[in-house]
Amino acid sequence: MALNPEEIGLCGCWQVIAVERYSQDQNKPKASASLEIGCYATSLALEERDDAALLAAIRGHWSAIENGTHYRRDVSFGEDACRTANRQGAAVLASLRNLANGIYELQREGQSTTADSLRAWGQQQTFSTIWPLLVKPTASSKK
Repeated sequence: MALNPEEIGLCGCWQVIAVERYSQDQNKPKASASLEIGCYATSLALEERDDAALLAAIRGHWSAIENGTHYRRDVSFGEDACRTANRQGAAVLASLRNLANGIYELQREGQSTTADSLRAWGQQQTFSTIWPLLVKPTASSKK
């Protein structure tokens, strides 16, 4: 079904893409696969990317997420092993993990760390090394 993205409230978008996916619960191999429809919006014009290129971009995006952030959160921080029962506590822990991951990424991209992994980087950090990265410099602190 062809839609104008502005008709559904997505001004600035040129395309809305629906991708059908089937997922199978690996713990229930005899159960039938469930259908999921993912919706994506892009500002790319129709002529800029064909369907195959858009699908490759979507797959690449999710691959990067699964192999990047989620992998680090589980392997480096043991997120899946965390058994925090309190919802607010779990949300706070997830936020702290994301913050640590983000700071590591910024330092890695800026070549400010020699640590080869998030775990090694985390073991080097103390409050006094992290705090300056979290505080926005003010005019008076730059003097």
